[in-house]
Amino acid sequence: MQNININGLTGLKYAPDHFDRAAQEILLAKIRKIIEEAPLFQPAMPKTDKAFSVKMSNCGPLGWVSDINGYRYQPKHPITNEPWPEIPATLLDLWKEVAPAAPEPEACLINYYETGARMGLHQDRDELTFDAPVVSVSLGDTATFRVGGTSRKDPTKSFRLNSGDVVVLGGEARLAFHGIDRVLKGTSTLLKNGGRINLTLRRVSPMP
Repeated sequence: MQNININGLTGLKYAPDHFDRAAQEILLAKIRKIIEEAPLFQPAMPKTDKAFSVKMSNCGPLGWVSDINGYRYQPKHPITNEPWPEIPATLLDLWKEVAPAAPEPEACLINYYETGARMGLHQDRDELTFDAPVVSVSLGDTATFRVGGTSRKDPTKSFRLNSGDVVVLGGEARLAFHGIDRVLKGTSTLLKNGGRINLTLRRVSPMP
């Protein structure tokens, strides 16, 4: 796992090709089953109710949702009103590997990027603790990932995330602004219809 220096912050780590093709296919099959149980939905911006360009779901005890009423974590799917499915063991093992001192994640966001979808610069700060890292897994088409500092005005750096790559935002970089500028169509054959899936593991509650 490589340490990435950005604006002097420590804690940003990058593991290219962490999951090989066979492991990606196994993980994707598990995510497809989760989505069957907890279908993708279209989050929307608070106040404006403008739809995100990504579709999403969750797994774990809590799921992140966004709508006109705000950003929040909740224990049930906003449409089906059913509890979220469990986080796959593969992802829990990854968490233990990259964050051995942290308690288990409580949420895994599943974001699906179709061609043209993006995610503007933002901080992951809806959690009640920032002591645990945010752990991200990329599946499918390559994406241009942009990351900066803890201020929106800080300089940013971009690099490409390929299918199977893992990124960890922890320590000083836990609240670094980051986003996805674009998804490069046709750069992976993992997803039958193309696009990119991003899995983001998060700890929501304070550590005991």
